[in-house]
Amino acid sequence: MSLLIERSGAMASLQDGGRFGVRHLGVTQGGAADWVSQAWANWLLGNPLQAATIEITLGSFVLLAEADSCLALCGADLSASLDDQPLEPGRSFTIRKRQRLAFAQPRQGVRAYLAAPGGFAAPQMMDSCATVRREALGGLHGDGEPLKMGDRLTWRGTAPAPRTLDSSLATPLSGPDPLQVVLGAQIGDFSGRSLFDAFNSEWTVDQRADRMGIRLLGPALRSSRQSMISEGVPLGAIQVPPDGQPIVLLNDRQTIGGYPRLGALTPFAVARLAQCMPGTTLRLQPTALEAAQRQQRKLLAYWR
Repeated sequence: MSLLIERSGAMASLQDGGRFGVRHLGVTQGGAADWVSQAWANWLLGNPLQAATIEITLGSFVLLAEADSCLALCGADLSASLDDQPLEPGRSFTIRKRQRLAFAQPRQGVRAYLAAPGGFAAPQMMDSCATVRREALGGLHGDGEPLKMGDRLTWRGTAPAPRTLDSSLATPLSGPDPLQVVLGAQIGDFSGRSLFDAFNSEWTVDQRADRMGIRLLGPALRSSRQSMISEGVPLGAIQVPPDGQPIVLLNDRQTIGGYPRLGALTPFAVARLAQCMPGTTLRLQPTALEAAQRQQRKLLAYWR
């Protein structure tokens, strides 16, 4: 079973659940930025939720099937088509030998996830094949490079019966709900005005956004802490550098950071942010740790 890449932009990569237990070595997490969509794509095929998928960012990606199989697509609507017939995300589908699966321009969202039965095959490095270009780690050839024209993707699983995902369970690609934030250890270092602005203002997703982090533009936030010892930073950490414009750290973030933090987005909020186009406006909302944990348990319960 295989797919041949006929066209690839610079931002399609193999991503699984990521690397854990290695940050003390300076190795970052990696893995799917919208982990919810990635898990649903695998669920549609009966795969382990952490199995390797293709993370397709902003489209410009074409695959040629070299055998009949069943694939699954979740996440952003990147104008996908199968032999020029529109293909909606949130379902598994049959693909025949010599058919072309193409992704054009984004209609809604940023990242789509394509899964194959059993997960795509790639070298395991530190128990993961997640592509991290900055660290030259993971990916189809184990060198951290994104997928390229001429690459051939294989898998060994068998095709299950087609399934469709209830759209109410997918990562929201738009909507007014604020992103939930668990407050951090340095929250008391920010001025009262800054805390008011942080949670009562609109923020705009900047053009400076990648898998390392996403900068938010809005009112300048000020902290009384002039310097601090670098410490470990979790997924979704909201660092505030001296210019006062927060940066939300994502999967390919550095392992430690020395800027004060408002807190961290909940895992579900991280998945939502990963689907926001530059120019998107959003709001932040503080939440209790216990509430964030309940939300996470409720989401994970769908996959049991």
